[in-house]
Amino acid sequence: MRHQTLIGFGYLALAIVCVVTPSPSLASAEGLSGRLILGYQGWFGCPGDYAGNQRWQHWVIQEKDKSGPTPDSIRVDILPAVQGIPESELCRTDMRTPDGAPIWLFSSQNDKVVLSHFNSMAEHNVDGAAVQRFIGLIDDRPDNPQGRERSDHMIENVRAAAESTNRVFFVTYDVSGAPPSTVISDIRRDWQHLTKDLKLTSSPAYLRVHGKPVLELWGFGFTDRPGSPPEVAQLIGDLKAGRSGLQATALIGGVPTNWRTLTGDSREEAQWADIYRSYDVISPWSVGRFDSDQGADGFLRQHVIPDLAETRRLGLGYMPVIFPGFSWYNLQSRRGEPQKAVLNQIPRRCGNFLWHQVGNLLAGGANMLYGAMFDEMDEGTAMLPSVTRSDKLPQGAKLLYLNQDGCFLPADWYLSVAGAAAGFTRLSQVPPRQLDAVLRP
Repeated sequence: MRHQTLIGFGYLALAIVCVVTPSPSLASAEGLSGRLILGYQGWFGCPGDYAGNQRWQHWVIQEKDKSGPTPDSIRVDILPAVQGIPESELCRTDMRTPDGAPIWLFSSQNDKVVLSHFNSMAEHNVDGAAVQRFIGLIDDRPDNPQGRERSDHMIENVRAAAESTNRVFFVTYDVSGAPPSTVISDIRRDWQHLTKDLKLTSSPAYLRVHGKPVLELWGFGFTDRPGSPPEVAQLIGDLKAGRSGLQATALIGGVPTNWRTLTGDSREEAQWADIYRSYDVISPWSVGRFDSDQGADGFLRQHVIPDLAETRRLGLGYMPVIFPGFSWYNLQSRRGEPQKAVLNQIPRRCGNFLWHQVGNLLAGGANMLYGAMFDEMDEGTAMLPSVTRSDKLPQGAKLLYLNQDGCFLPADWYLSVAGAAAGFTRLSQVPPRQLDAVLRP
């Protein structure tokens, strides 16, 4: 009965949101407050999708293997539900369901696929997407041919889809795996490329704050990410002020969970304290930091409430992260790390886990949210329409399905929950106690 109650309430909340707080049109593509933004990886590919590509990009661990995904080579833990997308726009695999039906996947290089993703966001009143730009992948390398061309093409697909569906978007530079010696210069060069060559920020769909285009730098200050304090501080200063040939930005910092204390996942050098506080908006990473409602409650007390107090003291924005669950069994199995290969490591509990985070954050005073992620199927945090039943998965594969935790859900359930969360996020004028009563009936 608990799951049925959740489903009934979820749709009730969604209905209230759609009537009371529709998402803004592009005429008001200004400001982060009151918005829920989903991260958009856009890194999936398949042979023949664009510019002579022959790889099953991000679907399999050995992308140069042209044989295609199999139950023993696939790297994702969730498969997309592709109903409604014509088969001519999809990628057929040799994998089959137990009843013999073929498994279809997609490429992010296909503009019609990306448009379908943004149509899904629009249908559920999600504001838009933060499109990931991986610094380590924007240059051509032997293991990443046509890197810049494919990255540019995908982001142009996002631009067109956002404009067509009245969603907003902005760029997130992710420094994971970037060369330490060139990461800063690579960001400088690429931001000039995006703004001057592609003219990306001239799009009416590009999100702005006080007239400046929004940009996120994700990963600086983490113990396992590159970037020296002096160089990062100079980059932030130049981006905010529009110096050294860079277009001025409203800057989000995708920072470590422990950014205030310089402990745990944060580097310990004292300079990072000032660097974190030099962003316009702080967005601490929380994926995998807790795995239960009780853990989320503890995270709220130990991190979010003090974070909010500090950012308010400084006059900064605060954009906490929500995630539906976590699973990277296939990714870690293919990498030869079986100790990390746990299927359904953080159960979604039919949306209860995600909704509990939303209730905590909004009742606690947050007025903007970042959803991780729309299409992160590698780590099982994807909220895009997904396969719901085990008999619709490839025979012999070990994968998640949406009904895994004992419920009966539609393929787009997590976008429904995200849309309800987006609606409540828009109700920033509602007093926290009153909002808490609505979120926790």
